[in-house]
Amino acid sequence: MTVPTFSPELLLYSKTHNSNPPSHLGSRYRKIGGFLPEAGNTIVCHPEKGSRTQSVLIDAREKYLAMPEAAQFLFTPISSLHMTLFDGVIETMRRQERWPVDLPLETPIGDMTALLAARLEGFSMAEPFKVAVVGARPSGLLVDGATEKDRMTMRAWRDAFADLLGYRQPNHADYKFHITFAYPVDWLEDEALPRWQAMLDDVVEDISRKVPVFELTPPAFCVYEDMNHFHELLIFDFDA
Repeated sequence: MTVPTFSPELLLYSKTHNSNPPSHLGSRYRKIGGFLPEAGNTIVCHPEKGSRTQSVLIDAREKYLAMPEAAQFLFTPISSLHMTLFDGVIETMRRQERWPVDLPLETPIGDMTALLAARLEGFSMAEPFKVAVVGARPSGLLVDGATEKDRMTMRAWRDAFADLLGYRQPNHADYKFHITFAYPVDWLEDEALPRWQAMLDDVVEDISRKVPVFELTPPAFCVYEDMNHFHELLIFDFDA
């Protein structure tokens, strides 16, 4: 009898491998009632509207929604799909390692957004990068640069933002780029893992075949009140 092999990313969502509830449950969202207010800002790339990439991501998201355990996840709206390039500051994460060293932790988020936007005004790093899917987890996709040069460029963007804004979060160097479809409300039972692994593998194969390189908008500094919408304030055009 063949013992199924599960990816480390899938096991992170297994009830057997988790003794604590999901990390953002109760702060970012609740079990019943959807997303909670969690004001913040961030730098992201959105799928280009009307693109093949957007269509393929929507199709992949539907495969997640079709899983028997879909009710154990809270799905974000299609309009909020994005890849985070650099995390901004968040109301629920006022910790020094996640905050500019020269700004007080109690600074209101609205003021922080204005201060960070002022630092980012005129920022130019014209070198573009291409993004591809590299894996999948029960909450969405793992992505990275399509080539080694792209991967180095993406991390150079992160370093440039960190230097300009004045902070490097604990996961700065080993951050896993991703596109979130949903947040876990309950962990998966062991009996669900084989079908989830099959679905995740299928999603990665399908996306890789249909869109080997994603069509994404240039990075943008965004503000949000919760996980439902990310409003662009500044766009860092590759042609700047």
